[in-house]
Order: sequence, then structure tokens, then C-alpha cells
Amino acid sequence: MIHPSAIIESGAQLGANVSVGAFSIIGKHVEIGDNTVIGPHVVISGRTRIGCDNHISQFSSLGGPPQDKKHAGEPTRLEIGDRNTIREFCTFNLGTALDAGVTRMGDDNWIMAYVHIAHDCQVGNRTVFANNAQLAGHVHIADWVILGGFSGVHQFCRIGAHAMTAAGTVAVQDIPPFVMAAGNTASPYGINAEGLKRRGFSPEAMLALKRAYRTLYKSGLMLEEARAKLIEEAIAHPEIQPLIDFLAVSKRGIIR
Repeated sequence: MIHPSAIIESGAQLGANVSVGAFSIIGKHVEIGDNTVIGPHVVISGRTRIGCDNHISQFSSLGGPPQDKKHAGEPTRLEIGDRNTIREFCTFNLGTALDAGVTRMGDDNWIMAYVHIAHDCQVGNRTVFANNAQLAGHVHIADWVILGGFSGVHQFCRIGAHAMTAAGTVAVQDIPPFVMAAGNTASPYGINAEGLKRRGFSPEAMLALKRAYRTLYKSGLMLEEARAKLIEEAIAHPEIQPLIDFLAVSKRGIIR
């Protein structure tokens, strides 16, 4: 149902069974997939593509221009996948020409109120962002990441799969996969054991990940030495390979 007070600009493409609430505005370059529900007072603008079966709550603003002084109106994009829940007062910005030109979110993410996702961020699948989690520009968030309320992530940082931050965490360096982080600035506090158990990781896999964490953080080895040792461990325990791959692409260094 499209509420009579909603504004759907000419050129917008809405799929089957899309619902748009009162006083919402859908821009002319916007595409919205089937069965997506747009609440009241939502603004979706820019070159924004939203998939199917999403639920976007009131007062969110998606597809606005980047908060980047270098942006000069280039035709950049925002892409959102399927089955995402985006709660109240969230802001997702378009990408910039200085990066990939697209801000992207995958599928099955649970995004709570007041979350900001800045330009050129890349967010994976099945993440949970608690209230007021904030991403600066160019941040990469892998699958299954949980950000605690009021967590902040510095620009260009990466957070690996299955990592978790406590409330109020400020990450100014990369957080490796499987690691729990807390504090301002963020420090590591073991692996996300409970989350891994809920996702079906075997006891053997979790033991291997705990050993890998000790190699990385408790052995006293330099980072390259620890990575070399992890490569040896991965021969018998391939579940730690994502950690090795992450260390190979980390540019800001990992939290210590």
C-alpha cells in the first residue's frame, strides 16, 4: 500500500507489494524490491537500490550525499540487499568517486536505531548493529559481526567475520575475525565463543580458534612471526584460515 501522503517521484521503480508509509519520499533514481515495507517519514534518495523483503522504519534517511567535502555530485550509489531490518533514524550515505563509488549492505542484517553507515562502507550479511553504532567512511564489516551500542569504527578500518564489540567500543585499528573487543580505544578480550557456538562451530574448531588467538595475542611473537605460526597451524585446522587471510590484507594494523 502506498499512503496518499507519500511522494513517489517519477522514475522510481517499486516492486510488487511494496508498502510506503505516510509522508515518506522516494526519489527518482530509487529501486525497491518486492515485499519491502517503508515506514512513515522515511526519505530514500540518490541512486539507491534496495532488495526484497526489507523493513525500513520511520525517520530513516537512505541514499543521501556523502558527508565528504570532496564529493562533487558524482553519480555514486547505495545498494542494500534482501531481508534487512533497518530501525528508526538510521542514515546510510552514498559512496564516493574516490573509492568504489558504492556503499553496500548485504542480506539479513539487523540494524537498530540511530545507526550511521558512511560513504563507501561495505557491510556483509547477518550482522547486528546495536543502537547508535557508527561507521566512518570506507569501513569494511564482514559477515556475522555484532557491534554493541554506541560503538564507533574509524575510517578505513576492517572488522572480520564473527567479531563482536562491547557497548561503547571505539575501533581505530582492525579487529580480526572471531575476536571480542571492548574499550576506548578497543582492546582484544578473547574469541567470541558464545556467538561461534550458536552458529554451529564444533568444539574442536573453537579450541583451534582459541589456540590461534593465544598465538596472535599471548605468545609474545611479533605480528609476522605469529602469522607464520598460524599458517603452520592452519594445515591441521583450516577453520583459522580466515584469520590468516585477514592479517594479510589489514592496512591499519590490528587492535592490541
